[in-house]
Amino acid sequence: MAGHFETLPGGGAAVALDDVEISILRSLAVQLMELIGPGDEPAADADPLAALFAEGPSEPPSDPALRRLFPDAYGDDSEELRAAASDFRRYTENDLRARKREDAIAVVRALDSLSAEAAGEGGAVLKLTPDESRAWLGALNDLRLTIGTRLEVTDDEQSEELYRLPDSDPRKPMVMAYLWLGALQESLVATLMP
Repeated sequence: MAGHFETLPGGGAAVALDDVEISILRSLAVQLMELIGPGDEPAADADPLAALFAEGPSEPPSDPALRRLFPDAYGDDSEELRAAASDFRRYTENDLRARKREDAIAVVRALDSLSAEAAGEGGAVLKLTPDESRAWLGALNDLRLTIGTRLEVTDDEQSEELYRLPDSDPRKPMVMAYLWLGALQESLVATLMP
């Protein structure tokens, strides 16, 4: 089980994590939440119907990683499709940001409870319900997209080059995290397959 998720009887997934892995995953999830930001959410006492139709941003984010997490709905550069993409973003981005934050928060909470249980033991087995597994899958995907964007990975060929980076390359720790998250993501997907 070490290093990859396995299916639990009755659904869900489990993975053995050591203290360093727990710390890295938690740190990355917190950084993801900081990157995504709070968004433009309505006040808690706001009219629920008005909150449902609250408008979000209409322009794509300037940060390349955020543009990757919140891409335009339409790729064509025609004026008509840019306007449609702007409208689509205005009505969907706040909800998408909220879901991505919730996924990252689920990771942090699971790891915090795991850390409390495993205090002084050097690691523990994380057990996720099917719903938690889906939240984790979303967060792992978002983390890989973000790191891949920072590493400027755009195709499989560039991804293969990352394996050959010398240890002295300053990108090496990020590459190791990118590859590790990919393996975790792949094994988690396998647990969700019927």
